[in-house]
Amino acid sequence: MTGLLSRGGADAVGVVLVGDELLLGTVADTNGSWLGRTLVAEGLRVVESCAVPDDVEPIVEAVNRLATRVGTVIVSGGLGPTSDDLTREALAVVSGTDLVSDATATAAITEWYAARGRRPSAAVLRMARRPRTAQIMMNPRGSAPGLLVTSGASTVYAVPGVPSELEAMVTDVVLPDLRRRVPRVTSIASRSVEVSLLGESAVVAALAPVEDAAAHDASVDIAYLARPAHVSVRVSVADENPDRARDRLAEWERRVTAALGRHVLGRDGDTLPLVVVRALTRASATVATAESLTGGAVAAALTSVPGASEVVRGGLVTYATDLKVALLDVPDDLLRERGPVDAAVALAMAAGARRAAAADWGVATTGVAGPDPVGDHAPGSVHVAVSGPDGDTARSLHLPGDRAGVRRLSVAHALDELRLRLAGESAQRPDR
Repeated sequence: MTGLLSRGGADAVGVVLVGDELLLGTVADTNGSWLGRTLVAEGLRVVESCAVPDDVEPIVEAVNRLATRVGTVIVSGGLGPTSDDLTREALAVVSGTDLVSDATATAAITEWYAARGRRPSAAVLRMARRPRTAQIMMNPRGSAPGLLVTSGASTVYAVPGVPSELEAMVTDVVLPDLRRRVPRVTSIASRSVEVSLLGESAVVAALAPVEDAAAHDASVDIAYLARPAHVSVRVSVADENPDRARDRLAEWERRVTAALGRHVLGRDGDTLPLVVVRALTRASATVATAESLTGGAVAAALTSVPGASEVVRGGLVTYATDLKVALLDVPDDLLRERGPVDAAVALAMAAGARRAAAADWGVATTGVAGPDPVGDHAPGSVHVAVSGPDGDTARSLHLPGDRAGVRRLSVAHALDELRLRLAGESAQRPDR
């Protein structure tokens, strides 16, 4: 791609996340994603985010390397009282100075502990140390102060790694300072187009003409994030004028959505359950579910959305074949002739859920999640159906993956079938 988000410069930011736990995978990196979203919203370009262990040398190396490329480096973590909190020592090396005790920080830490009926230990008071040329940044949420250090032409902000403290310090201290320091050479407008049930390679193929056009415009960047049954297409546009950046972003977004058509689910983090609940709410319509292989997961996905109580009537988990007859009025002779893994059975289940709950729409799933086949039906043989005011539709699928993966994809296909029906679109698509 064009490298919009990889170029350095005064308005570029690098992030260093300190902690062995991040590298070992014992703690999820929520700080990095929050910083990325927050800084981009400020019109800054986060060109690199890296995790390093609790050790002076790798922290120094990461900060020095980024400081040669960007105007701002943000270091998260390593400012606590324990022996493995070494960010202060590393920033002393970066700034070429020694550590000194800061009287203001010492007083603030002592006061923080006194308010909780405690006295700070000698180890805790280590947090009041700073590189001699650094400035202390007070922590509005906790006891560990942050640091501000200059490295060449770059400003380095060190903030605690505790998420609530990091977010408060960045919001209340770092961003106001950044707004004063950083020349806004460009403004970046960015948006994510959410794509449902189309694999990443298929999304890339559909967007090939758009990518070709973007390749000739250094101010445009298109990137992809693939998740199960969902791909996010991030479109970013840089311009000296913020209003023009937003206008140009809208044009590029139109190109992307036109190329992807009805596979476009929404934007900026929209999910299938959210979009379906939103569409039902707009239509003042209700839905009920009937589930076999998904075991209630479709209903759980819908009710995870705030406000779902206005549109979700309820759900029936009819795992056993006889319950499909007793609770959903699926014809007994249909089950004897076809078995429970069948598109016609899924249609009858959806219609039965709609009747039983007095709902406008019914959604059903039946199939084989695995790992073993059921009769002649291999794992991944799935049927989803939607019953609605304008008729009933079903899809027969051959889904990949293990038991959990088949169930997860079945939920996505059922909800997407309902999404398309609510939008008044035909649900007939090639099976994937």
